[in-house]
Amino acid sequence: MKKRINIILPAVILAMTLWSCSESVMDEINKDINDPNDMVSSLIITDAMTSSAFNIVGGDFNIYTSVYIEHNTGTFGQLYNADLRSSEPTASTTYNNTWNAVYANLYCLKLVREKCSAGGSEEGNYHTLGIAQILTALNLAVLTDMIGDVPWTQSCQPGVIFTPELDSQEDIYADIFSLLDEGIANLDKETIFVSLGNQDLIYGGDTDSWKKFAYGLKARYTMRLSYRTPAYTDVITFADQSFTSAAEQAQFNYNGSTALSPFWVFFRDRDYYGASQSLHDKLAERSDPRDNVFFIPHPSAGGSLVFAPNGTANQVQGAYSISAISTITAPTYLLSYHEIEFLKAEAYVRLNNLPAAEDALENAITAAFQKVNIGLTATDAADYYDDYVSARFSANPLSEVMNQKYIAFFEEEAIEAYNDYRRLKAMGNNVITLANPKNTTQFPLRLTYGSGDVTTNVNVRDAYGDGTYVYTENVWWAGGTR
Repeated sequence: MKKRINIILPAVILAMTLWSCSESVMDEINKDINDPNDMVSSLIITDAMTSSAFNIVGGDFNIYTSVYIEHNTGTFGQLYNADLRSSEPTASTTYNNTWNAVYANLYCLKLVREKCSAGGSEEGNYHTLGIAQILTALNLAVLTDMIGDVPWTQSCQPGVIFTPELDSQEDIYADIFSLLDEGIANLDKETIFVSLGNQDLIYGGDTDSWKKFAYGLKARYTMRLSYRTPAYTDVITFADQSFTSAAEQAQFNYNGSTALSPFWVFFRDRDYYGASQSLHDKLAERSDPRDNVFFIPHPSAGGSLVFAPNGTANQVQGAYSISAISTITAPTYLLSYHEIEFLKAEAYVRLNNLPAAEDALENAITAAFQKVNIGLTATDAADYYDDYVSARFSANPLSEVMNQKYIAFFEEEAIEAYNDYRRLKAMGNNVITLANPKNTTQFPLRLTYGSGDVTTNVNVRDAYGDGTYVYTENVWWAGGTR
């Protein structure tokens, strides 16, 4: 018996050893090298930059707000419904793709911030950390500006918190400014880590440019809070530390082959919007030369321009004219130089420094005329300013600054035009006229939560209700409570 036990015991040990080795080998075999569990921050942040441009700033939020703000008219499908205020502005499914995309982006940026912070695997990678903080602030601001109170401090913790609570927009804005200040501070630090270089699709790793971007965002968001806490001198101070020309602006470019402009892709795939009658009327009223640049006949129709009346268009494809600037390579502006100058112009108007306001306004218009898909010249801008803008500015400085900004933001910057319109209305400055007859009772004051969380998170579900609150409740910075 003893002999038998001695034989069996080594056999069992050998079998266990072989089984253990087999498990280890199988673990390695089952690993998908194309789907790693961990990744260096430089690769994560490249994807976050791309998503920030294409999915967040240039995505559905921008396309739908271009209809609400009447840069475009919805003429088919979901955008037609949005234009007529039929289900789309209140449905939780409308913006679900971008809702999911922005949280995915915030999660990726959280990973980068954790890796590059104290205790992380790339502790001391200050410049990548600073860039991630700035991009987090941008994504978070777009989300709360569009929707209001949203999950934030408890969000992006998969497997830990399944139903995050909503943070107030006021608290979120405090975090946005903190992220920008921390980002600037980290960009000023010395680091032993190599520059992002080509992994940085916006600035090629140039930290000075990222700092200018951050200061520009501080100017934008300080102006955003003007109804709550006006600080126009601060707007100018931050703007003066930002871009000094269009060459410095935060612009995401598309090559037209492997990377395509969001509006161009949407028109190719959907063909849901047409040239806005309201926008055309504003341009014609000012004899604005961009009226001959912004629009072309629909490729299927040809002939003369046919503008789509806002809120009363027919649901049809191939009839109304379309945007001429939705080219395959049209860039996404995360923050443009002309926006910086418009911010300064408004701030100077509100401080009653009209000569400085006029200088900033002319700079802004000149830059907007020379956008890559516009093609007008500085001379064209100067002639237009002298012949048509100057007198209007003298008559009503704030109105002309804001209307010129509204026109310049067609169509890649519709989100910011939408934010300006809501802020101005809250402040009692009704200087931008929209034509959609539905606006008297059904202007979307905000966008809805995404259906993915409306159906799974009771906190979001309770905030959403039936979605009709979008017509009655302003976001916090525009005078609302959430």
